[in-house]
Amino acid sequence: MSELQAYIDERKELNLQELIELLKIPSISTDESLGGEVKRCAERMSELMAEAGLETEVFETDGHPIVYGERLEAPGAPTVLVYGHYDVQPPDPVELWRNGPFEPTEEDGYLVARGATDDKGQFYALIKGIQASREVNGKLPCNIKVLCEGEEEVGSPNLDPFIRREQDRLACDIVFISDCSQFAIDMPAITYGLKGLCYLEVFVDGPSKDLHSGSFGGSVANPANVLACMMAACQGPDGKIAIPGFYDDVRPLEDWEREMMAELPFDEEEFRASVGAVKLFGEAGYTTLERKGARPTLDINGIVSGYTGEGAKTVLPATASCKFSMRLVPDQDPGKITTLVSDFLNQVAPDTVKVEVRPHHGASPVIVSRDGAAVKAAEKALETGFGRRPVFVREGGSIPVVNTFQEALGVESLLIGLGLPDDNLHAPNEHFRIKDYHRGAVTMAAFLEEYGKTKT
Repeated sequence: MSELQAYIDERKELNLQELIELLKIPSISTDESLGGEVKRCAERMSELMAEAGLETEVFETDGHPIVYGERLEAPGAPTVLVYGHYDVQPPDPVELWRNGPFEPTEEDGYLVARGATDDKGQFYALIKGIQASREVNGKLPCNIKVLCEGEEEVGSPNLDPFIRREQDRLACDIVFISDCSQFAIDMPAITYGLKGLCYLEVFVDGPSKDLHSGSFGGSVANPANVLACMMAACQGPDGKIAIPGFYDDVRPLEDWEREMMAELPFDEEEFRASVGAVKLFGEAGYTTLERKGARPTLDINGIVSGYTGEGAKTVLPATASCKFSMRLVPDQDPGKITTLVSDFLNQVAPDTVKVEVRPHHGASPVIVSRDGAAVKAAEKALETGFGRRPVFVREGGSIPVVNTFQEALGVESLLIGLGLPDDNLHAPNEHFRIKDYHRGAVTMAAFLEEYGKTKT
């Protein structure tokens, strides 16, 4: 491994500059006006993967392109499918960025830019590890396939059919994903559980136009008031979700899980201070770590209604809408939850307004094995890359494709986070620790070396 470490060390600046160039491309998948930039990012990713020694191909879809690469030169060795995404979230609110979101800036050992950790930085670290392994060893110790999509941030509408259509091409023994985080700084983690997702939007329509709140208030239902009451009815004051049937399928936490979480070095006061909250909040009977990673939640993501400009305007708005998401745990089903929540909102809504509940996208929760040859190889690889054995954690985020890989290819995923929990994913000043970018490349190279000893 010392040769691989030396190779990566020698190329740190080059590897970093390649990532910086990727981060300059505003590959925002949800912005139709930037479709050309998303395609440009796909083409550049394909070029960089080819330079790393992979045979690449760009597949057009009804949306944004999928980039695929492979190197199959290890007969009898296992096949690893590496997954990542090159699309990013919108940078809004742009005014809160210290520098432009697509002007990568080094600050105190971190690279600050949209996509730095989610997921260009983490994914590209794996590509650099693959390249190092091949160039130092002359060939890869495992067969490698790489799948990089451009629609993860909009629910991956074209990825699922692609995977199911290309099952033979994508056949593998394990999927390697770095789109999560370490438990804490210098504390690597293997994520064995992900929450699912149910994302909905509710629309409340009242009068045919905005009205004067003095002349019409009290005689016409205010959609903003109604919406506020409807959403408040969904959750009790202690954070427990009040929708009938919501918890029916929730798999209880195992005793060993609660014991393992309790042993993790987590300081609740430090966590509170880090997010700037006045006081922590959540479902009674569970610790903050348990709530974050292993209990279902409901959160409003945005509300729109009435006048929000500068100063005052006494208006009774004609409409109100709310986007909200529920993070689900095993064995909750996003389709069933969609029905339960839609029915509930229609039941609590008064007959003075019209209500429409519109589903967006969802994902099933995931629990993966904590044992097996790939997990053991990953434990050793993380120790090589980060200098200590990893801990096992459950994560509150969702990676929908993990379920697709399980269903379509019959394989589990290794979820190896290289970023940190406070990397500002989806927020202004997203960043990625440069040291961890390089350590991620070492970890990937070490994993291929360890896992390559396994015979299929």
